[in-house]
Amino acid sequence: MSNPPAEQPTRSTDELLDALDEDQRAVAERLTGPLCVLAGAGTGKTRAITYRIAHGVLTGTYNPQTVLAVTFTARAAGEMRSRLRDLGVGGVQARTFHAAALRQLSYFWPQVVGGGLPRIAEHKASLVAEASGRLGLGADRTTIRDLSGEVEWAKVSMVTADDYAARAARSGREAVGGHDHATIARLLSVYEDVKNERGVIDFEDVLLLLVGILLERDDVAAQVRGQYRHFVVDEYQDVSPLQQRLLDLWLGERRELCVVGDVSQTIYSFTGATPRFLTEFTRRFQEAPVVRLVRDYRSTPQVVDLANKVLARAGRQRDSAAVELVAQRPSSVAVRLEVYDDDLAEARAVADRVAALEKDGVPLNEIAVLYRTNGQSEVLEQALADAGIAYLVRGGERFFARREVKEAIAMLRAAVRSSADQPVGEAVRDVLSSVGWSVTPPAARGATRERWESLNSLVNLADDLHATRGAGMGELVAELDERAAAQHAPTVAGVTLASLHAAKGLEWDAVFLVGVCEGLLPISLAETDQAIAEERRLLYVGVTRAREHLQLSYARARTVGGRASRKRSRFLDGIWPDDGAAARRGGVSRRAAARARTEAFLEENPADAELYERLRAWRGEVARAISKPAYTVLHDTTLQAIATAKPKDLRQLALLRGIGATKLEAYGGQVLAVVRGDEVDVREWLAS
Repeated sequence: MSNPPAEQPTRSTDELLDALDEDQRAVAERLTGPLCVLAGAGTGKTRAITYRIAHGVLTGTYNPQTVLAVTFTARAAGEMRSRLRDLGVGGVQARTFHAAALRQLSYFWPQVVGGGLPRIAEHKASLVAEASGRLGLGADRTTIRDLSGEVEWAKVSMVTADDYAARAARSGREAVGGHDHATIARLLSVYEDVKNERGVIDFEDVLLLLVGILLERDDVAAQVRGQYRHFVVDEYQDVSPLQQRLLDLWLGERRELCVVGDVSQTIYSFTGATPRFLTEFTRRFQEAPVVRLVRDYRSTPQVVDLANKVLARAGRQRDSAAVELVAQRPSSVAVRLEVYDDDLAEARAVADRVAALEKDGVPLNEIAVLYRTNGQSEVLEQALADAGIAYLVRGGERFFARREVKEAIAMLRAAVRSSADQPVGEAVRDVLSSVGWSVTPPAARGATRERWESLNSLVNLADDLHATRGAGMGELVAELDERAAAQHAPTVAGVTLASLHAAKGLEWDAVFLVGVCEGLLPISLAETDQAIAEERRLLYVGVTRAREHLQLSYARARTVGGRASRKRSRFLDGIWPDDGAAARRGGVSRRAAARARTEAFLEENPADAELYERLRAWRGEVARAISKPAYTVLHDTTLQAIATAKPKDLRQLALLRGIGATKLEAYGGQVLAVVRGDEVDVREWLAS
């Protein structure tokens, strides 16, 4: 079936539910009692649970103030609140575990403990470094980072210093920084001493302290449970034992809990996250129905097929709760699998391909280059810069921390009253024109272009809010304030560079997965079966970020002229065509790669094979008649799109990628004749 229509403000429950597919609707209609939703990538899980909340509010089943929706990022929470407002529902609390816990802890601390809540340390590194120094461990920056991660794992797993050694051994935790478990246990104890002396708490303490208060004070627990009666938890496969303990205390004896997750996207186990609570949900709540969302509205059949194959080759390691995706979008271009001589050749080829996609109409902000480790980004940044392509490194300077954004929001806030009678889009353009925004982007790259892109994203947001909500300047400023608090940035133009971990929850029209080789994916540090399985899921997450264009690649050597010792990732065994002797400088031979993509298309689309072969034969005749290479007539991917779509007229043909005005005029009539099955005389056509 086709993708359900986009969200529109409505107060009709019939219209609300009609916007969902049958599985999403099953989620939205189950308003009471426990519910488990196993939702694959791109299947509309956020849509389903957002509509479920809206349905509950609009039917009077829920008081919006008593609903708490828990997400794992501030950005996701902000997006959920925004979607609910678009549906005409306000007042629902959508927060991360930490944000919800901090709000409650700040409120109850004065009456339970007295005084103000201690300051929260922004980073553990300095605290861990001091604890390490007191023990005479003396560690470099990398080891301090690893020790900080181990401290965090212990706390979210509710492991104390006294039982750390035993628990770490049972969990198979490896030595950190060369220190045994007993030494790490002593570090945990001294770390707590350092915090107490400085009068600070860390982020995990926010949850731990609230758990302690709810356990010890029945009156506080009763007050919290009186406030929140219905719970929704997104990304439930990433819940830690500490977060689950807090959730249990919020619930009490009630069973009003909807959880949504995908075991195939469990990629944070090193931080203490575990899918166990998701997979065992129906053991605890035996009456809970399980709804599987399998219809993938995000990605093309080519991308979905690769994603399914990546998981299918997990063998016995594949979880029975994993969802096999079913593509809903029309067939499109084949997935590209490329191999290069070295990292520089790979980066330059990616930059060239990005430029080609932009020329074909794919916006730069709809393109991402993803990698396993942050150290891989440097050569990619240089290649994009050399090609004059704007890019953004995810994890760099935050959008709302940029100087131009702060200045712009201040000016918009000052203009709320004066622009009351002016359309918001027009008013925003007037205000921002005074600080450097213009209708056309500047020709210059670098900082000048980045500044314009930041301002232009505010203009686009104003237009979007006016279209969806009829918002004015006041509503725009309020939206920006909330987005700033949640770090929910508007879209900014530029290719996204990000690690696979940082890409989770995001999506783009075109995705490049680089470095898909042994030693990087799976990472060389992954030695256990569990660690290898998580690396496979990481590749799955990367693949499912792509809507239409997807390229996987690796380089045989790290440096130019270096030893070609790298091998493709084991996760692609049986998927990647044998490139053997076809390898040459810059990648596999184009003919071999094209042949592999064609074979993949024919295998995946047997019903279209006969028409595709007729189109290829026609193209060959045209190419010989005009003495030009066949690909200059129409590319293989264009022929595949035609064979799949089977256009009936020129208008339908013009919608396909690769059919511009020139191609349409030159070959449109001939192509339609071939699709109809008519006899086509190429020489007679040329003579006419």
